[in-house]
Amino acid sequence: MFSFDVEKETFALKPMNCPGHCLMFDQRSRSWRELPLRLADFGVLHRNELSGALTGLTRVRRFQQDDAHIFCAVDQIRQEILAALNFLKHVYSVFGFSFQLVLSTRPEKFLGEMGMWNEAEKQLAESLNEFGCQWKENPGDGAFYGPKIDITILDALRRPHQCATIQLDFQLPIRFNLGYVSESGEKKRPVIIHRAILGSVERMIAILTESCGGKWPFWLSPRQCIVIPVGTPFHDYAFKVKDQLYSAGFMCDVDVDPGDTMNKKIRNAQLAQYNFILVVGEKEHSGGTVNVRTRDNVVHGEFSVEAVIQKFQSLKDKQLFDSEVDF
Repeated sequence: MFSFDVEKETFALKPMNCPGHCLMFDQRSRSWRELPLRLADFGVLHRNELSGALTGLTRVRRFQQDDAHIFCAVDQIRQEILAALNFLKHVYSVFGFSFQLVLSTRPEKFLGEMGMWNEAEKQLAESLNEFGCQWKENPGDGAFYGPKIDITILDALRRPHQCATIQLDFQLPIRFNLGYVSESGEKKRPVIIHRAILGSVERMIAILTESCGGKWPFWLSPRQCIVIPVGTPFHDYAFKVKDQLYSAGFMCDVDVDPGDTMNKKIRNAQLAQYNFILVVGEKEHSGGTVNVRTRDNVVHGEFSVEAVIQKFQSLKDKQLFDSEVDF
């Protein structure tokens, strides 16, 4: 952790969300009717990793995690795990990722009751079977505080990365003395499910960047289009087109650098991986149109600005990875 002293008090930058969510659960008495209680957090986390372990964006000291903690009863584990797996499948299918599932079970040294471990592992296995994807068991590789499902994806270099995590935890509820009132009036301990789909947002960006080879699909791209006027008289029209596209929800820039020729500007835009390059001159200004070409130098020709917006919206909705071809 990153810790420091201020006026004889020790403070630390938050390394994880779990304790905070436990305190939120414990802020008042809880009933069985409130379970499962799901808390999500996209906050910034800091971990003082060894310098030799840091690698680009895949392992960093400051990161954001799509973190969630689900407080549930033991008999709710299966349905919550299945919901998390379906959520994971939806997100990864959007990005075009395949993934592998491994159930890691009770290690040799563990905390908690054997009966609870057995029941939890049984429900995890049932969830995986109902989920319908192939999975493997890794006996003894679970955490000391609960079994887990490890999810790995492969990047463009076929290197495995663990991004998503679905982890059961029996110990945090004990350490924070968490409880809820059951239907019969007894006080019982909840189980915590740690759930992250992207894992580290930074790591996911790194994997996506490598998978795309730097050529981001249109719906994800920070450089969706750029307007290039053929000369100074058409600067105002270029900015007008840019404003129309920006107002429609698209990332659009304008290149009016007087030091470059039009061909150089087009080449610069292609190297910068703008998905679409919109050239405007006298003909386009008069007709309210733009001339569309792609970063791969495929020329689609002249379209009205309204038609371009409609096509862009369609490409964005379809979430295609080859939008330039499908324009």
